[in-house]
Amino acid sequence: MKKVAVLQSNYLPWKGYFDIINSVDLFIFYDDVQYTKNDWRNRNRIKTPGGIKWITVPVGTNLKRRIIDVELKDNKWQNSHWGKIRWAYSKAPYFKEFRSFFEESYTKYQWKYLYEVNRYFIINISKKFLGIKTEFADSRDYNPSGAGQERLMSVLKKSGAKYYLSGPSAKKYINEDEFKKSGIMLEWKDYSDYPEYEQPFGKFEHRVSIIDVLFNIGPKASYYIWGHREEKAKTGGT
Repeated sequence: MKKVAVLQSNYLPWKGYFDIINSVDLFIFYDDVQYTKNDWRNRNRIKTPGGIKWITVPVGTNLKRRIIDVELKDNKWQNSHWGKIRWAYSKAPYFKEFRSFFEESYTKYQWKYLYEVNRYFIINISKKFLGIKTEFADSRDYNPSGAGQERLMSVLKKSGAKYYLSGPSAKKYINEDEFKKSGIMLEWKDYSDYPEYEQPFGKFEHRVSIIDVLFNIGPKASYYIWGHREEKAKTGGT
């Protein structure tokens, strides 16, 4: 029974985003929809010696565009972000293991569109560092029709989804009855059970970029995202 998630691409998203990816058979990037300001599309948070800091990709102020149409006018932000990441994590236990990938991503590539940056990091982190086997696709592959939930349902039906996994924030606009009528089972992701890990600079913070998990935990990263649940399941929840 095919389980699918459909989400907009985010910039260096937090661990919950990758938890959703790992929980489905097919993950569909939903970037041919309205770009939203002050969201996670072009920014995220990192934990630094100076506290929680935002790293934001400058995209201008035009709101009348889709995510896939958001152009990056220059690449000055790339060196800036890499500098901030080094400042925050250069002393982290596993910084050296991941340094070459991130340094190359910020200093050797010239990104033209926001969605390209987002997908590059998401797919590579999923496959190379977290061992996720989920298939990735683009919503445009399914020629969606309609608007709002009707458009989402179009993507799901054409993808052959039998289950749809959604983040809890979507509860405010998803009509669950429509899923019942369509025969697609709706599931809500629960983010409440993540264990804490060794994280410097004060009080533990869950809602930071995935790079915080990678640099601080390294090869054990997947355990602190979904592996702890699998272990509990094997031991009967004890």
